[in-house]
Amino acid sequence: MIVGSISENLKFEKRVAVTPDVIKKYISLGLEVHLSKNYALHLGINDNEYENEGAKMLSSDQVLSNSNAILQMNIPNEEAINKLKENQILIGVLNPYSNNEKLSVMISKKINCFSLELLPRITRAQSMDILSSQANLAGYKAVIDSFAYFQKAIPMMMTAAGTISAAKVLVVGAGVAGLQAIATAKRMGAIVFATDVRLASKEQVESLGGKFLTVEGAENLETEGGYAKEASEDFKKKQENLLKETLKKVDIVICTALIPGKKAPKIIKKNMIDVMPNGSVIYDLAASQGGNAELTKVDEIVESNGVKIMGEANILNRLPVSASNLYAKNMFNYINNMFDKEKKSFEINLEDEIIEKTMVK
Repeated sequence: MIVGSISENLKFEKRVAVTPDVIKKYISLGLEVHLSKNYALHLGINDNEYENEGAKMLSSDQVLSNSNAILQMNIPNEEAINKLKENQILIGVLNPYSNNEKLSVMISKKINCFSLELLPRITRAQSMDILSSQANLAGYKAVIDSFAYFQKAIPMMMTAAGTISAAKVLVVGAGVAGLQAIATAKRMGAIVFATDVRLASKEQVESLGGKFLTVEGAENLETEGGYAKEASEDFKKKQENLLKETLKKVDIVICTALIPGKKAPKIIKKNMIDVMPNGSVIYDLAASQGGNAELTKVDEIVESNGVKIMGEANILNRLPVSASNLYAKNMFNYINNMFDKEKKSFEINLEDEIIEKTMVK
């Protein structure tokens, strides 16, 4: 049995699904690994490094033709999809909400599609949880990049000439990305505030040294799977008033709030941006799903009343080596769960919650 992966479209995606350090793990399961030539050359990884670990470097067409399971970061383009065959397995971050048409074509061809962002939040799936591994890096990088654009020092500094006050950071959304943003900002000496619709986040925020902003009369808006759900209009109004007052004294805002399968909630309105201090920065990690800030534009820096608002389509293209290393391990753990070691074949067991929840039907 063969697992394969072809190069992504480097205009949009620099991460890869297979790194040299997981090749021997696949081989130990009894699998062959086929990759397209120059697969990760853009990351500074030569084909020799893969071959030395036991992978075969072939043309993209050969990889697609030979492989029983295709491992990708994103959904392949139409040309690659047309070359897939019945009963092949495709695994990646397929984003069914945006790629419904492509997925319908593949399902009609009896290609088995599995989307890793649909993993259930259960203990057994933690080692495969690509949302957590990637969000962790995104939260860190958003803080680093926003601090680079902020034109003042971050920590408090006491000098003979006077004292420089510590920067104040607000993190909107205290999921994995938000918590890492809080931890990174605190390590760099900032004063950190955070808000989230899930009351369970309060303890986590405070354990990292952040101050949790609580909306009066708040209810816990958390799904059974641990994700945030949409807030009521009354909650949104109270949250808006609280944030507007907070933003008057905040230097940097990191937006991380997402609702799976929906557009990102608009939390930072223009009238709220207008009260922020001149020179403030907003980094919107939800940009690709519409943004948490009203003025966010993907891959652009928007300036409004002296406030810079930025958000990239894929911030992890700025940390592709680290992100690929984590994603490749998540992917191997998923394959390890799907591959039957005795039969030496892939088993699509729909009684397994991990397989059933991630299969696109």
